[in-house]
Amino acid sequence: MSDAPIVILVDDDAEVRRSLSLFLGLSGYKAVTYGSAEALLRELDLDPDQPGCIVLDLRMPEMDGLELQEILRARGCLLPIIFITAYGDVPASVHALKAGAIDFLEKPFSTEHLIARIDDAVALNGRLRARIQKQLEMEERTKDLTPRECEVLRHVTAGLSNKEIARELDISPRTVEKYRARMMEKMQAESIAELCQMVGVGTDAGLRLRGDGSDTTV
Repeated sequence: MSDAPIVILVDDDAEVRRSLSLFLGLSGYKAVTYGSAEALLRELDLDPDQPGCIVLDLRMPEMDGLELQEILRARGCLLPIIFITAYGDVPASVHALKAGAIDFLEKPFSTEHLIARIDDAVALNGRLRARIQKQLEMEERTKDLTPRECEVLRHVTAGLSNKEIARELDISPRTVEKYRARMMEKMQAESIAELCQMVGVGTDAGLRLRGDGSDTTV
């Protein structure tokens, strides 16, 4: 099924790749397998809208799983990683989890347990992609705001009343109301609560909500 979530399996053991690929297919996933980290990096061309995760062997010849994890993070890969290994390696597991892996499974593990963790990883990836999409939409809306509207937005989401904003900006409350109404319309927010939720989606976007006061049109 072409619209099935993708599971990228990287393991130098051909039998592991074959058996897990078969089980993943039976579980409703699209399995794509690689025998090495280098093969993955050479061929990987992900659709950013494709949900999924990566199942990654820890110990592989040449580039190991931890090194591949770092490269994928540097490239901005959003797919959650589940590590699998035949060796109990506590320091490596701690390192992997601190770097963002969602689990570290020691072989032999049950395929049912792996599928359960893959289900969790794909759900996590879906939430992350939805959050990023909301952030991008909010950033696009803020581009249409004037500097003064950005100031009003910042003060409104900080909990200030129209009178308090008027004092801060040295303008009249009536003028604040006009800026506020235009800002709410451009942000497509039905309420202050919804507006605060929008701004809270992305810290980076929030930091850019600064105006220089140059727009004084009423």
